[in-house]
Amino acid sequence: MRFFHFLRYLFLLASILVCGGMSASDENKQHELRCDSLKNLLKNPSLTPKQELDIYASITAVYASFSIDSVIEYAPKAIRLAEKLKEKQIALDTYSHWGVAYGFRNNYDTAYSILDKARQIAVELGNKETEARMLGLTAFVYVLQGKYLSATNYYLKILPIYEAMENYNGLATVLANLGELYRKLNNTEIAIQYLDKAAEAGEKLKSHSDGFLYAWRIANIYNEYTTLYLEQGDLDKALEYALKSSDTLGGGGVINKCTNKALLARIYLQSGDYDRALQYAGEAMEQADILKDKNLYVKSWVILSDIHLSTKHYPEAEAEALKAWQADSTNIDESRAIAQNIALANVYMGNTEKAAYYFKKYSELNEQYSEKSFHTSMSDMAVKYETEKKEMRISALEQQYILFISIGVIGIFLAIAIWVILRQKIKNEQKEKQLIVANTIFEWEKKERKRFASDLHDGINGMLSAMRLELNTVEHLHNIRDQLDNCIETIRRMAHGMMPGSLERYGLKAALEDYCRLFPHVYFHFFGKDRRIGERLELVVYYCAYELVNNSFRHSGATSINVQLIQDGDIVSLAVHDDGCGFDKESVVLGSGLKNIKDRVTAFKGKIDITTFPGKGTETNIELKTENI
Repeated sequence: MRFFHFLRYLFLLASILVCGGMSASDENKQHELRCDSLKNLLKNPSLTPKQELDIYASITAVYASFSIDSVIEYAPKAIRLAEKLKEKQIALDTYSHWGVAYGFRNNYDTAYSILDKARQIAVELGNKETEARMLGLTAFVYVLQGKYLSATNYYLKILPIYEAMENYNGLATVLANLGELYRKLNNTEIAIQYLDKAAEAGEKLKSHSDGFLYAWRIANIYNEYTTLYLEQGDLDKALEYALKSSDTLGGGGVINKCTNKALLARIYLQSGDYDRALQYAGEAMEQADILKDKNLYVKSWVILSDIHLSTKHYPEAEAEALKAWQADSTNIDESRAIAQNIALANVYMGNTEKAAYYFKKYSELNEQYSEKSFHTSMSDMAVKYETEKKEMRISALEQQYILFISIGVIGIFLAIAIWVILRQKIKNEQKEKQLIVANTIFEWEKKERKRFASDLHDGINGMLSAMRLELNTVEHLHNIRDQLDNCIETIRRMAHGMMPGSLERYGLKAALEDYCRLFPHVYFHFFGKDRRIGERLELVVYYCAYELVNNSFRHSGATSINVQLIQDGDIVSLAVHDDGCGFDKESVVLGSGLKNIKDRVTAFKGKIDITTFPGKGTETNIELKTENI
């Protein structure tokens, strides 16, 4: 019976780590053979109910490392026997496998219910380590579902349990997960702090466990470092940790290996090495095929879509993204990138209706992601944990000594807080002054533009038109009349650029359509709901489009220019893309036109991004919020 108990424990660990020490395919074959042997034992008619229970529990544990469907099939059989025989430990272990399996199948409510039963059994048994493990599995399922706040709550409950027990594997796991959550919140400093603590716990694990568990845990932490530095744009650091993870993993760990391959693909994608990017994306897909887990498939499809989008294979980019979308459009993190890729691929393929539909989906997912209370709540829980930990340590020290230290610390924090508040107040005042100056300049320029446009249209343009009427009677002056026609058209374009009448009467969409129509190779695209968004904002966006189109004609030698306007909720986005000569942003000094655009966008708290390379054209993206205008 001890053999079966040991086997159950070993594969409970496998269900959490989903890894192995040999190549994944060989490992799975060995597991399948082991399951077949155990199933043959069930054919023995002389088995006692306890022996039958041990076999079913062992089959479930083995399948937990590589076959989710088989876990769902065999776990209920083991549970029924365990409850009948009142074998609580076996029931707890099997419940844990069963709950995680339903989590991987996205049946989250069932997973939470099953894992809660496992936790209740752990409480009845009085086993704090097992209780912490069940809480960890519940947190893991919350992560699969994308509910990071709930996951964080569970992780912070587990942390003091593992600290008290000096369970370094548990500590490393939870700290790495908290680092991941803070990374997703773009709080890089705290994320690195948690990852550093996780690495310290992982190194202590080296002398307290077998080498396999240490290698898997450290590789997992290296993958998280890789992701963090990749998001920060530090490709050298990202590649360094990705290769460390790959070397540490060796032949085991399907989830870790799939993640590592996908990260390497993304690193080479960002560095422009598309062949290597495709190679590692394909290897990530091979790992996903081993476990046949939806989350791993989605990870692989997304990176393949990104690569095809970067190499301008737009049908392939859309196809891979649609696979991911059909597999799971509920995970906010992944589905935002998926919807964006589908929309962009269709924009480049000219499918405007489909592009608009997925841009809308992308916007809706972004709104869901921006939960204002998320960061505050998570920080509050972290502070609560740190406070409770300090209180436990304080109780073991001299009260008078702690009192003096506490007063000193409080005084320092108060001084820092006052300094931060004053510094922030000064910054706010400076920003307010800058905005006042920007508004003053804006109003003056608007008046000057109106005056200049009026003078051109009513004065010079009228006089030239009158001259043309007089010249109609003189036949030999055809050339002069043609020149005057060109002159009138030029002045009309100038007046349109300074202050188009359609902008005041009909709004931004109509004005940009009119302006783009003046040129044979400028194409205008509009997505969203056409509505008035305020005179100041409309004039800023129109001016930016006017300057960018003129810059493309004057400097890039472009033969085609695409102007795209998106109005979605309180967001207005402008994109101007040309197929001209491009330029090197590091060596070329920006002209006054682009500087003026940047100054205006910055003054109104907007974002501007210029993507260009020599010989690759230029794309400028501007985003403004109506609430900041």
